Amino acid sequence: MSRQVVQIWSLTLIAAIVLTGCHPTHPFYLYEDGDLSHFLDHATDIEHPDVHTEPLLEASQSKPPLTVLHPNFDNYWDLSLEEAVCLAMHNSKVVRSVINPGTSLITSAVGSFGGALSSSDSILTNPNFVTTVYDPAIQETDPNTGVEAALSAFDAQVAASLFVDQRDRPRNLDSSSFFTNLDYQKVATSQLELSKKTAPGSSVAVRTLHQHDNLQSSAPNQPLSSFWTVGYEMEARHPLMRGSGVQVNRIPTIVARIRTDIALTTFEANVRDLVFDIESAYWELYFSYRALDAEKQGRDSALATWKKINALHPILPGGEADKLAQAQQQYFEFQSRVQASQGELFKGENRLRFLMGQAVADSRLIRPVDEPTTAQVSFDWYEILEESLARNVELRGQKWRLKQSELELIASRNNLLPQLDVVGLYRWIGMGDDLTTGNRQGVNFANRGSTAYGELSEGDYQEFRFGVEMGFPVGFRRELSGVRNSQLQVARTKAVLEDMELEASHRLASSIQDLAGNYVLTQTNFNTLVAAYQEVEAVQEAYKANTVTLDLLLDAQRRRSQAERSYFRALTSYNESIARVHFSKGSLLEYNNIRLAEGPWPDKAYQDAHGHARRRDASVYIDYGFTRPKVISRGTFSQKEKSTNGDADSRATTLFDWGSLGLDHDQSRQEVTTQSAPFEWGSLGLNRDQPKQEVTTQNAPFEWGSLGLNREHPKQEVTTQNAPFEWGSLGLGRKNPVQEATAETESENE
Repeated sequence: MSRQVVQIWSLTLIAAIVLTGCHPTHPFYLYEDGDLSHFLDHATDIEHPDVHTEPLLEASQSKPPLTVLHPNFDNYWDLSLEEAVCLAMHNSKVVRSVINPGTSLITSAVGSFGGALSSSDSILTNPNFVTTVYDPAIQETDPNTGVEAALSAFDAQVAASLFVDQRDRPRNLDSSSFFTNLDYQKVATSQLELSKKTAPGSSVAVRTLHQHDNLQSSAPNQPLSSFWTVGYEMEARHPLMRGSGVQVNRIPTIVARIRTDIALTTFEANVRDLVFDIESAYWELYFSYRALDAEKQGRDSALATWKKINALHPILPGGEADKLAQAQQQYFEFQSRVQASQGELFKGENRLRFLMGQAVADSRLIRPVDEPTTAQVSFDWYEILEESLARNVELRGQKWRLKQSELELIASRNNLLPQLDVVGLYRWIGMGDDLTTGNRQGVNFANRGSTAYGELSEGDYQEFRFGVEMGFPVGFRRELSGVRNSQLQVARTKAVLEDMELEASHRLASSIQDLAGNYVLTQTNFNTLVAAYQEVEAVQEAYKANTVTLDLLLDAQRRRSQAERSYFRALTSYNESIARVHFSKGSLLEYNNIRLAEGPWPDKAYQDAHGHARRRDASVYIDYGFTRPKVISRGTFSQKEKSTNGDADSRATTLFDWGSLGLDHDQSRQEVTTQSAPFEWGSLGLNRDQPKQEVTTQNAPFEWGSLGLNREHPKQEVTTQNAPFEWGSLGLGRKNPVQEATAETESENE
């Protein structure tokens, strides 16, 4: 190329670089039409899942909640504690509990009961951590840690394979050699194996092998260019050290069952918490009614006093404006308390509805009809302490964890042994020109016309192998570490169990102290209430005689309202303390006559189980002798403190009948009456309003004469009735009290 041409091309290249620059350019596409509707400038969107579920009717069709501004309802729902518990049991596929799982046992038992409706938020924010009636079955059927998954290790295993191999390559032979220098072979191999592991640790297997060799490049000393090989073999392997014994090999199955038992204890604890929360919510709602009545009574007294002062206001010297303002201030103070009590009542009623699984509102207002007991309840400390340590569900769950740790320690110690196996194998071999024929020709291998199965049936070729295999890691570093870890786990579980027992005793003691303190406080507050009624009567008479000032009368009325509120606060706390003692000693479910049992299965399941039982009865029992596993369970846990009839369990009431899973989830939840209640409260010989057999009751819990009072004197004013209150308007919609007082004064002047 000439110098002139090189210069021209160089100048052209420099000009192109200068004109185009160094920045990148977009590519040009020949068939681009500008339609970028498929282009997305983001990777994710907040979308709604394509799931069709019918919302719960109690949630989707609930009426507006009752509030202080809108307290309207059609009628009352007179509800007993028995019905409340029964409704909760029927409507609790998800066990609602207001006790936080992470709180201390003592705090859960004797702590505050306010603000418990926040448990609904825990279901919304932590749906994967709530307890449901399906949890024990889910653990039982877990494909990784369930019982069936552990038992599958002893199931028979079938393994089959079929391969076709072709070899086509030259041999390293001289072309003048007598043999061909081409190595060409097709081999088809099929194998079928049936193996099983036994409880003592042995493994047995039966195999069959079929192989067809096609040797197109056969040598002169190979009479058959293709032939069949058939083999049947049996192999047995038994460990002599590591992995030997029924107990070691059944540990995974037993541990899986223990996980199910732990899930059952968790479920039982949550049901117990639910029942305890229902009793607490029921008595808190009762107290809300009583507190509202006390505030209304104080408001009405303040209103009557205001009317009287307002009527005398124009004719008294100086108008006594201070007395009028004082009476007016006390009226509105009580009115604010009435409104606050109304709000607390609606919240308490909503909390009880939530625990029972009911709608927020249904034009009815729940009204407790059971009266709290005033009888003294006493427990024998040593008896209930022993019962608490034996029946506490948390302690039972921890003992299952201890048994699990002990079994894992046994498995870890077994890993310290060398792997020493004795192996035995026996094999029959048959080879022939064909696999098999309809007629036996009596031709042996390696003649043409011979059959592999014919050669096999003659039994001329039999092979066996017998020996031992041994292997172990030098130093057992991992195995020793596993044993030490298991020992520490056992020690830790025992230490936790001991402190749990200590905490259980302290929780029980705290419950007993709370029971006694609330009983004494109930006595004192009742005497205070009697004295407050007498004081109001005396001060009213003195005020009419102008011997005391108005502030003393107003103060007496205020103290009477507070005394009535304090009395019913102590009375409801006393009844909650009774349930708290049963909660602490592990008998709360029995106290409410609730029994936990497995629900019904489909009929096909019972038929299959009966068939398995017949086959097991017809089989030969194998006694493993000294290799039998040790006892891990002491039998069925009695849900009754004292069982006098062996058939008691057969009469036990089933809590949830979800085993068949034949439920209609679209139906609204049930409202069960006492006639259809699944619980027989009298089956234990107990009166629902009275404590258990070991409890002593006294007919006169109060010493009426200690303050020089007549027991019958305040009876009319403080007697509790089933429906002593007029709640229709709840104190709202009243006329202006000043206008009422003015109208009354004008009528008197006329």
